[in-house]
Amino acid sequence: MRPVEAAVPILGVGSFDRPADGEALEQPQCQAQIGRFRHNSGPIVTKRGSLPEALGENLNVWYLRPMITKSPVQYSLLVIDDDEDIVDVVKGFFAPRGYTVTPYSDAEHALAALESRKINPDVILTDLRLPNMTGIEFTERVKNIGIAVPIILMTAHKSVEVAVQAIEAGAYDFIVKPIHFPQLLVSVERALHLNHINKENVALKAVVKAKEGAVMDGIIGKSPGFLKALDLAKRVSDSAASVFISGESGTGKEVIARAIHNFGSRKKGPFVAINCSAIPENLLESELFGYVKGAFTGAADKKIGLFEEAEGGTLFLDEIGDLSLPLQAKLLRVLQERKIKRLGENQPRPINVRVVSATHKDLRIEVGEKRFREDLFFRLNVIPISIPPLRERKEDILPLAEFFLTKFAALNGSKVRGFSKSGLERLLKHLWPGNVRELENTIERSVVLAQGNLIEDYDLFGEEPLRQVKPPVAQVQMGEWPSAEDGGLLTLQELTDRYIRFALEKNGGAKDRTARELGIDRKTLYRRIQLTESPMDQGSVFLS
Repeated sequence: MRPVEAAVPILGVGSFDRPADGEALEQPQCQAQIGRFRHNSGPIVTKRGSLPEALGENLNVWYLRPMITKSPVQYSLLVIDDDEDIVDVVKGFFAPRGYTVTPYSDAEHALAALESRKINPDVILTDLRLPNMTGIEFTERVKNIGIAVPIILMTAHKSVEVAVQAIEAGAYDFIVKPIHFPQLLVSVERALHLNHINKENVALKAVVKAKEGAVMDGIIGKSPGFLKALDLAKRVSDSAASVFISGESGTGKEVIARAIHNFGSRKKGPFVAINCSAIPENLLESELFGYVKGAFTGAADKKIGLFEEAEGGTLFLDEIGDLSLPLQAKLLRVLQERKIKRLGENQPRPINVRVVSATHKDLRIEVGEKRFREDLFFRLNVIPISIPPLRERKEDILPLAEFFLTKFAALNGSKVRGFSKSGLERLLKHLWPGNVRELENTIERSVVLAQGNLIEDYDLFGEEPLRQVKPPVAQVQMGEWPSAEDGGLLTLQELTDRYIRFALEKNGGAKDRTARELGIDRKTLYRRIQLTESPMDQGSVFLS
């Protein structure tokens, strides 16, 4: 037989065709090309003499033309072995198939990289005998720190006892050297599939629990401010007192409301939520109290209101600060008497409902501006619970982000499985003015648009600069406050007048927009302007 010399990879065992007689040999399309051998079953001459022994003596040397199929998603494989030849062979076999192979010769360094999130592999392939630590010890330590990654152990010793120890330690599979690569490939693919199913199950269970209101195990947060609010929710869950939840928009007020419901004795009853600002005023009354047939034009049949629907459970009134004054008076009577009247009905009906309300507004200011009834505020604010904004709960950002990523990856069938280091840093630096709702929407968008397995910083916000918000009053430094000409403090009236002038200048004199941003009505703004500005100033600065 004529010798045929070609740079042929000794790594795709089972992936090549035997060439027909007289057929020209093709250049193998593979990354790691090592060794030269003859076109027969003679010995393999390699650059590293240990490779034939590592792969086994019964290699079929007809495997010359690679048939490589790239995976549509690039998975990450962590290989831990102090034998460089084994690492090269494994890398050469998996790299052409779409895998990113990260080699480590020491288990201690690999474990440190896993703990610090420097690496985030889909599958770990490790030798049993390693310096400083065995593969079984490495497997146990990985499981103990909570990293749910399938681990495949390799060993040259065919021992049932060792195999049992490996599986008991948490290993997914056990491969005996010399490595049979088709078998290893099947094991890796099955491990990936099982890992994907497990993550989907966890995500879908969390989604179902959230939709059903089972928040006992679904509440995510470990910051002191959030835990304080959650603890208060648990303590008041069995009482009949009204609870008032305050916090910025998107902080999770409904989550706390559901927690109050589910922690208490009313958890078997319904939890009914309504956003008072989302329903027109002329329809909100009928939604809350219901109506009888013929109560008004178009009332062809009776309708049960939300108070009755929530019988024996909890009614959550979100954005209650947007209720009109006439409706506030009716709600106050319902809370005092524990009875309702359907529209068009004279006979009151008793109700057994716990009312939890929430708003992003400061109702004390609303009461001062005569936009909210003081007596209703006191009736609602029996037990106040305040939820801090996400920018003050840095400890909650990453757990929430990971939950949303798992949830949306499962719902969208995405292969995204984590965040890069730069992505994590960007999450923590962003101030999240939209709070948890903004974080959730950002993660959902990133999961859908991300092109790799990890969400990078540019996947989160693109080229958008970091959002900045003005610090609350308590965080403003003393030197930043305006002062009077003599260096003393301004009166409250002077400070208010200056701020109104600043707001008007910022909005180009637009009174409607300024009134909305300041949280006051247009008449109040006009009155302030008339009291503090001369006609010349009003004409030049405060344009209508």
